[in-house]
Amino acid sequence: PTLFINMTVTFRVFKKASADGRVTVYLGRRDYIDHVTGSDPVDGVLHVDREFINDKKVTVQLVCAFRYGREEDETMGLSFKKELTLSEITLFPHGEEPYPAPTRLQERLLSKLGKNSFPFHLEFPQHSPTSVSLTMNSEDIGEPCGVEYYVRGTIMSATEPERFSQVNMAIRKIQFAPTKPGRQPCTVVRKDFALSPGELELEATLNKQLYHHGDTINVAMCIKNNSSKTVKKIVVNVVQCIDVAMFSGGHHTAKIASVETIEGCPVVPGSSLQKQINLEPTVKATGRYGVAIDGRLKGDDASLASSTLLADENNRDIFGLVVSYSVKVKLMLGAIGGELTAELPFVLMHPKPDMRKMMKADTIQYSRDEDETDVDGGEPARDSLRMETLRRRNV
Repeated sequence: PTLFINMTVTFRVFKKASADGRVTVYLGRRDYIDHVTGSDPVDGVLHVDREFINDKKVTVQLVCAFRYGREEDETMGLSFKKELTLSEITLFPHGEEPYPAPTRLQERLLSKLGKNSFPFHLEFPQHSPTSVSLTMNSEDIGEPCGVEYYVRGTIMSATEPERFSQVNMAIRKIQFAPTKPGRQPCTVVRKDFALSPGELELEATLNKQLYHHGDTINVAMCIKNNSSKTVKKIVVNVVQCIDVAMFSGGHHTAKIASVETIEGCPVVPGSSLQKQINLEPTVKATGRYGVAIDGRLKGDDASLASSTLLADENNRDIFGLVVSYSVKVKLMLGAIGGELTAELPFVLMHPKPDMRKMMKADTIQYSRDEDETDVDGGEPARDSLRMETLRRRNV
């Protein structure tokens, strides 16, 4: 018997409607990848429910929202949230510019939803920031600080603009680890002392430059004490650095993992010590607020914010937060001797997933019909839609 394979492609669709149900946004995914040189476009469909839209205006926007203060501190009209419209399209009445060719998912949605459905195609501009939020205190209420993105669909009266219906669907702009890691971090620092001969030398090395979330960071160090001072304690910290690009001097650091040890100490004058220390930076291990985490959507597990990759390291004039990581090794010499510090920058990111799983057609099912004898007479691949309705929240 001839083997016949029948393929069914299932599209996963995210759906969110306005409070009055007049406007609904449909998206094939909510995670969009920033490739540093460019970003994935946002393709979807906006549906207007049972509306006579001849006297209406229908728009869709890509909005970046940056909250830089607590919502509960907003009083007397003061707002700590800025919104930037990155892209806007008027879907009705349609202008002179032609629509781009619809994707396969948009074609399926248009055929399913019928009239009053409009496909849209939105682009992230160059240098737009990735989604990041800061952890909050247990007593804090409201939205967390950080960068969020929304697809905003609006229908309004052409004669009375104050009458409108609106829906916001949260999406996320993310980066994945590069395929080629950088050079292994290594540094040598020395310190000499006034009125004392000799110097203290510290060589510190990480086992690699690129770490994925959940990896253990291995720090190897070699201490050579040719001075007259004594090393009494070793402290190793993993530090998260956050640069707020829209503020001059906006800089924040958070200690996300720490190890203090006196094993092998004191390192007396004329002696040396070789040592390795392992650290595992996680959100739960920090136990503090003000730590940058990946801009998570509802129901997702939180992880530390990934390192921000920039096309030009010297150009940080962007609207958002720039996150970086480093390991700091400190040799404590006592109150008089002070300390010696070595810093090793590294990259912390999610590994790049299988891109086939992130396609809009995210599941492919095969069924075998062994009784079929005519291969050419079989049916073509069938499409089906699986809707995931999102809860509404005020934004």
